[in-house]
Amino acid sequence: MTNIYTDKLFKFVQDHLNEDPAQLLLKHHQNKSLDIKEAVQQISARKKAQNKLPSWVANPHIIFPASISLEQCSSEQTANFKAQFVQGKSLVDLTGGFGVDTYFLGKKFEKVLYLERQEKLAEIAKFNFSTLSNSSDKFQVLSEDSMAFLKNTAQFFDWIYVDPARRGGHNQKLYKLADCEPDIVGHWDMLSHKAACIMVKASPMLDIKEALKELPIVHEVHIVAVKNEVKEVLLIWRKDEKKQEPLIKAWNLSSSEKLAFEFTYTEEEVTPVAFGPVEKYLIMPSAAILKAGGFKSFAHQFGLKKLHSNTHLYTTDKLPEKIQGRVFEVIEVFKLDKKKIKQLFPSGKVNVLSRNHPLKAEAIKKKFKLKDGGEEFLLACTTSDGLPKAFYCKRVIE
Repeated sequence: MTNIYTDKLFKFVQDHLNEDPAQLLLKHHQNKSLDIKEAVQQISARKKAQNKLPSWVANPHIIFPASISLEQCSSEQTANFKAQFVQGKSLVDLTGGFGVDTYFLGKKFEKVLYLERQEKLAEIAKFNFSTLSNSSDKFQVLSEDSMAFLKNTAQFFDWIYVDPARRGGHNQKLYKLADCEPDIVGHWDMLSHKAACIMVKASPMLDIKEALKELPIVHEVHIVAVKNEVKEVLLIWRKDEKKQEPLIKAWNLSSSEKLAFEFTYTEEEVTPVAFGPVEKYLIMPSAAILKAGGFKSFAHQFGLKKLHSNTHLYTTDKLPEKIQGRVFEVIEVFKLDKKKIKQLFPSGKVNVLSRNHPLKAEAIKKKFKLKDGGEEFLLACTTSDGLPKAFYCKRVIE
């Protein structure tokens, strides 16, 4: 590694960060004093990781892997977020990858073991850990199969962290836990005997209720969204906790705050919900709450009325504080016709949203020649009387 990633290569990368990688490759292809292909790859990777891993990009001596590992790793924000749930003396990351989660979770532990089958990734992680960590012996890096390691080791860990690979042999996406690699469902007995706590990072496309059937005991499910886009689903098990119904917790992270909403599926089933006509505000729950399936619980906890059983929009005259969702003030209810739309949106520019309406947003835009943009919203949906309606709205909370 040190033969390739020299001080000269790191300096070249920093000196040419703002230049076009393809042009650099052409211009410096005869430079024999450094691996120009690797230098250009590092420049490309740093450009891609600028928003995802800002503190690592800011460190000139971090090595970045090939693009697929960079795409699949957690962001700095979500890795730091996960760290709030863990602490102890020892952590093992069974699916180390680029090592982002290993490093940020590892801050809460005295000893951290990173396991990764791909030797090149393990070498990169080892180099980066030594660059980032003040404690040279805190991170142990092994390139081997994690399930084989667990089977043969006598070690017991405070926490196991695992992020199973969600791509099949033909690069198809996998969503069931048992189909992913490693198969944590098939190995659950071994996993639960080797650690006091387990955290599983799953796909944002995971069927949560199906996963809870696959695994014998899960104490918490965390759905993590960043700026209203679901990024990951976390399943947490703790040996010392009694078997109980899992707490479902939906999070929406932004640069300034993190909002949480929690419920259980039993509460969701038995909670009554009121339906009613549209009042002053329309509220669209966050992507995390919609993913979690807390539809009636959301209405109940915030004192909202639901527009329709199949329309996940809510209404109120009095806006609750710290609500996790997009809030719109209703200016006017109107009928979707060309004359009215021309009157309300003469520029043809309006943000169109459709929820449980005969016409999808794209169909509305095409039919009435509208383009997204500006601060005004056209929100189409089916209401409590079973009729489709359109609302001219202004955004109150993003």
